[in-house]
Amino acid sequence: MYNQGAVEGAANIESGSRVFVYEVVGLRQNQESDQTNYPIRKSGSVFIRVPYNRMNQEMRRITRLGGKIVSIQPISVLQPVNGQGAVDSANSEVSEPVTPVNANNEEIGKDAPVSTSSEAKGFAKPSKDKKGNTMTQAKAKHADVPVNTYRPNAPFIGKVISNEPLVKEGGIGIVQHIKFDLTGSNLNYVEGQSIGIIPPGIDKKGKPEKLRLYSIASTRHGDDVDDKTVSLCVRQLEYKDPASGETVYGVCSTYLTQIKTGDEVKITGPVGKEMLLPEDTDTNVIMLATGTGIAPMRAYLWRMFKDAERAANPEYQFNGFAWLLFGVPKTANILYQEELEEMQAKYPDNFRLTYAISREQQNPQGGRMYIQDRVAENADELWQLIKNEKTHTYICGLRGMEDGIDAALSAAAAKEGVNWSDYQKGMKKEGRWHVETY
Repeated sequence: MYNQGAVEGAANIESGSRVFVYEVVGLRQNQESDQTNYPIRKSGSVFIRVPYNRMNQEMRRITRLGGKIVSIQPISVLQPVNGQGAVDSANSEVSEPVTPVNANNEEIGKDAPVSTSSEAKGFAKPSKDKKGNTMTQAKAKHADVPVNTYRPNAPFIGKVISNEPLVKEGGIGIVQHIKFDLTGSNLNYVEGQSIGIIPPGIDKKGKPEKLRLYSIASTRHGDDVDDKTVSLCVRQLEYKDPASGETVYGVCSTYLTQIKTGDEVKITGPVGKEMLLPEDTDTNVIMLATGTGIAPMRAYLWRMFKDAERAANPEYQFNGFAWLLFGVPKTANILYQEELEEMQAKYPDNFRLTYAISREQQNPQGGRMYIQDRVAENADELWQLIKNEKTHTYICGLRGMEDGIDAALSAAAAKEGVNWSDYQKGMKKEGRWHVETY
């Protein structure tokens, strides 16, 4: 799903076997599902463990699913990929492709059929470390971030504290905010990471269900700011099977959206370092989200602006500038609306909130207003902000918005004779461009 992430998974391969990891981009479910109107998630990079005796078979399967193999690397069975696990090829034939960790979201799990600095007022100004690097570059690696504390073969058994609806009356679909009790665990995480959920039951091949990854929607201290909980924002996947016409519901998303208070759940992780916030509090943070892609953004904003969080983090007092552009179909689908608008009202100089409500607003061409249209509308201002070396941009949600975002920023950059593609590549190398889309 995302450009630099990997799915944590369990390799059902005998120890000692020769194992290879395929890095694959462009995976989809099948040709028929690509013809549906439902936004089926496509992958950025997915890392798949493949035993030697299945290599040719797996190559054919990936080609059939529209994927492209970027690289093949030999590894030991238990060796992690980029600090994380990889999906074993035995899991690759399930009806819902696995979602990598680099993006969390209409649902970030495996539930789909996986320069010149701006000096503008309020924007953070670039600073250099003693070696001449920007401070955001110097701190980009996050070497101390916890990863894979709990693995699929030994998950933590948490309990559901609450499961609350987020879509108001008249909205589309089912989206729930689910809070889990982590008491007794060593599951520490930071904003921008994901956890895995292993649903009960068996898949179509009679094997135990594999985990699905979901972006964490809470800060490291949890919604109760007591270091004992973790929260998710989950949308129930629902689509029409292109062959039968029957309604199909996502296995894990249905399990989670219908889960009851007190129920036990298998949790793995945390995983992911692609979407982490910079440690510097004097930064600019641009957030572009659709649907449940709001999950990591909520964690960022709580860390920045929630009173209880600020009190719990005396070493992190955000004084930069944050701008959230959030795309939803209807006003009733603005997830966490009260929270967002409360923070904006309290910190008007530090937090800007922009909605793109596709079924209620029109773009300049008279069509629906999507998030890429809002980016185009504000492209010049966003470009000035992006040029600041202390600006980080985070994109999470539907993959379809990326081309429109790139087109808008390309036009703004071209006014100054800058090639956006080249500039964006530089931002990625600096650790300032963060993407998780599906």
